Amino acid sequence: MEIKVRKEDWKTFDGDAVVFFTFEGQTEELPQEVYEQVKPFMEDADFKGKKGEILKVPVQGFPFKRVYIVGLGKKDKVNRDIAREVSAKTAQRLEKDKNRKVLINVKKEVCSQACTEGLVLGTYKFDKYKSKKEDGDYQGLETVEMANADEQKVKIGQILAQAQNFARDLVNTPPNEINPETFAQIAQDLAKEYDFEIEVKDPQWVEKEMPGLWAVGKGSSTKPRFIHIKYKPQGEAKKKLAFVGKGLTFDSGGLNIKPEQFMRTMKMDKSGACAVLGIFKALGELKKAGLAPKNVEIHGFVGAAENMPDGNSYRPDDIIRMRNGKTVEVGNTDAEGRITLGDVLTYASEQQPDKIVDMATLTGACVVALGEYTAGIFGNNQEFIDQYLKHSKETGERMWQLPMDDELLREHIKSPVADISNIGSTRYGGAITAAMFLEEFIGEKDGKKIPWVHIDIAGPAWAYKPYKWNPQKGGTGFGVRTALSFIFEEDQNKE
Repeated sequence: MEIKVRKEDWKTFDGDAVVFFTFEGQTEELPQEVYEQVKPFMEDADFKGKKGEILKVPVQGFPFKRVYIVGLGKKDKVNRDIAREVSAKTAQRLEKDKNRKVLINVKKEVCSQACTEGLVLGTYKFDKYKSKKEDGDYQGLETVEMANADEQKVKIGQILAQAQNFARDLVNTPPNEINPETFAQIAQDLAKEYDFEIEVKDPQWVEKEMPGLWAVGKGSSTKPRFIHIKYKPQGEAKKKLAFVGKGLTFDSGGLNIKPEQFMRTMKMDKSGACAVLGIFKALGELKKAGLAPKNVEIHGFVGAAENMPDGNSYRPDDIIRMRNGKTVEVGNTDAEGRITLGDVLTYASEQQPDKIVDMATLTGACVVALGEYTAGIFGNNQEFIDQYLKHSKETGERMWQLPMDDELLREHIKSPVADISNIGSTRYGGAITAAMFLEEFIGEKDGKKIPWVHIDIAGPAWAYKPYKWNPQKGGTGFGVRTALSFIFEEDQNKE
């Protein structure tokens, strides 16, 4: 889909359709030439302009064939989330009607970036493995022109949404195609395309330097890889940010094997790692467009592994001495993500970043607590958590803070034979005890703990049915846009 900003009058648009947004109860504010033709249709359909209402009307006297009147709901309620959602629904309707070239008139009250994100995210399809496409020869929207839109915001919205779609593609790619080795190759290809620095450590290095990552992945025929990818601005960076992603390319549960209903969809256990690569995809495109961050250095870290049962697999009751020297008693091999992340967070801390963000499909307990659409956010610095939640609200990637100060719960990850256990001694509060486990591996900078947030994306990383701007079942690419929004703020705040 090509998206561009239109400078010419909408009346001269030569294409399939023109879209007009309208607020609830204010349809008379449509251009007079349009309102006169669509008014009888609106009255017949009882169209009020409620959020998500769409009315298609054939028109005469213009180069285009039809108009779509799209309701945004009450004017005082419209925000970026609504703009993104309504734009996604509009794009889906335009494709359902097999339009190829359309013009969208953006209202000044609607954010151009959010509108663009909705268009790109709402028309996502993962059909590369289908022999026969559902729409036959129709390839979807080819050209979208946007009138009354901010050109730079449109460009940023398109880049961020396309990066999220890139992450979606990675999540949706099956485990027979993406394993630790091929995931590392994808990261290398990405780095080569955008001229990023990258280090990929082989299994021999992992076995020696990251005992936790090695333990989890050694039962697979494809052994673990460690990935460190870097973005550096042209000038001197004022800050260094670290993003860590859980990279289980498939999780069978290991020797504590999952039942069938929980093993299905476990290709999505790499969603955090896919989001990290999605961030770098966006950074690469922003660099090409001359919009990349100028004051921050960004590092991405992924421990890629496959948790499989085998004679070499790690076992319950094993004790692992992690990269930072702490010992972990294995209570359950299906609590593997926190073990891999422990070593990766230690390595990330060793690079002395100013802030660390990790994203992981870590616990079913978080889904029980918050549902399928909201991520849990935890951390060791309230100011940092509040900052990240602010960006989450702007991007529509829902997050909710869960506590980290419950010392009674912290007792549950203590082990009688090691420093900590990889599972709590109670099933309750599992998302919190998992976050407490990760906190053990956050290092210090200048004598203080590095500010860190952990985002448990186990719920929203996967859509079990279409909703909002997620048009089909599968990976959502959750976390990419919030991370970029946070990066933009850090870039502007040089202190």
